Amino acid sequence: MEQASCFLKVVTINCICQKRKWTSGDKLVFFPPMAQMGSPNKMNFITRLSALCLRKKNNMQQRYQSSRRPAVPLGSRILTDPSKVFEHNMWDHMQWSQEEEEHAKEKAAENSLVKVHLEDQDKYEREASKYWNEFYKTHKNNFFKDRNWLFLEFPEILPEKMREQLKIEGRPSELTKINITNSFSQEKEMFEEGEKYWKKNTGDDSTSEKGYNKKQPKCIADRPWGKSNEEEVNVLESFPGSDATYRILEVGCGAGNSVFPILKVLCNTPGTFLYCCDFASGAVELVKSHSSYNSAWCSAFVHDVCDDALPYPFPDEILDVILLVFVLSTIHPDRMQQVVNRLVKLLKPGGILLFRDYGRYDTAQLRFKKGHCLSENFYVRGDGTRVYFFTKEEVQSMFTLAGLTEIQNLVDRRLQVNRKKKVKMQRVWVQGKFQKPLLLSLNNPEETTKRHPYG
Repeated sequence: MEQASCFLKVVTINCICQKRKWTSGDKLVFFPPMAQMGSPNKMNFITRLSALCLRKKNNMQQRYQSSRRPAVPLGSRILTDPSKVFEHNMWDHMQWSQEEEEHAKEKAAENSLVKVHLEDQDKYEREASKYWNEFYKTHKNNFFKDRNWLFLEFPEILPEKMREQLKIEGRPSELTKINITNSFSQEKEMFEEGEKYWKKNTGDDSTSEKGYNKKQPKCIADRPWGKSNEEEVNVLESFPGSDATYRILEVGCGAGNSVFPILKVLCNTPGTFLYCCDFASGAVELVKSHSSYNSAWCSAFVHDVCDDALPYPFPDEILDVILLVFVLSTIHPDRMQQVVNRLVKLLKPGGILLFRDYGRYDTAQLRFKKGHCLSENFYVRGDGTRVYFFTKEEVQSMFTLAGLTEIQNLVDRRLQVNRKKKVKMQRVWVQGKFQKPLLLSLNNPEETTKRHPYG
């Protein structure tokens, strides 16, 4: 009994070192009863036990420093040993000290002292599409990396049945290939979005496709679907993706760095359809000219989300998912709420909006030189494109004011390193998931009477 008790203590300590519960796979390590040990034997027992715990602790640290893709949300590669900071491109869940926070605030206040002249600010607003067209004319599809991390952070992109199937059967080979063979794609993309802009930029002809012109019903009950007016029904159903049962819209698709990873997974899934839009016609042309683009399951179109008068090529309340990744930050802060309100109308009840963008005091913000600030936390790059840096409170306010329910709203703080130059950069992003309520009370529109499975 004393021997067994000693064994349980060893296993318990062993498990504590690994921060886990004991399993049947733990090795049975027996030590003689303490009462039978002399003083040297007791010391030897303690030494051996300490070494065992130390090995397990080191193994735990190596697990966090593995080159395998970290778990979600927001990764789990934790920097436990500062001396190993340059072993990987990115470290997750970084905690800022009060001193670091104050330093970031000071840097942001300093580079905001000198504002861009008002006439130039008006020019950047009026000619926003021109600057983005020039950007894509210069870089084509070579600037940003494909966002192969999307399904890791946003599994809601997939239809519910497909998500459930993945839980039961495990990840299919094609999806596994996308997310694992390029395990550092997220880090590469984030590095590209930061480093190239910092080096070059910190210190027009837009044609719109024919939109969906039918006046939209005000509520679900007023929809003419199922009514006897066959002509009206045919008009309503004659839009791209009208036969689909699951529809996604990516706003600000750029050259297709989200579009094509999504199509690679969904193109063989019956009933799915992907819309993507950008107000830079050059970007939309890049998407359409891609070898993977097929109008049978994707429709790319030019659209300015800031212009409420422009119709979409499909009716309201038909989208299951809206993807808003690194695009809202390019819009003037005074117009953001209007844009979000309009996008929410496109979602089905129960549909979800997936958001990721730059966070307050990201290194990209702190590296701006004086004279690039348009307004508080809103800057213009050297190429004329603009960027805003959010707090999660601002994000929550925008989407909840538009009638959505918060499912996730996180600040993603990471330490990004340039291993060649031995440079460390504090990155900050905000990531959120917001759902349109399934049913609303007639007396209280904010009262959700039923929740979607996302919640």
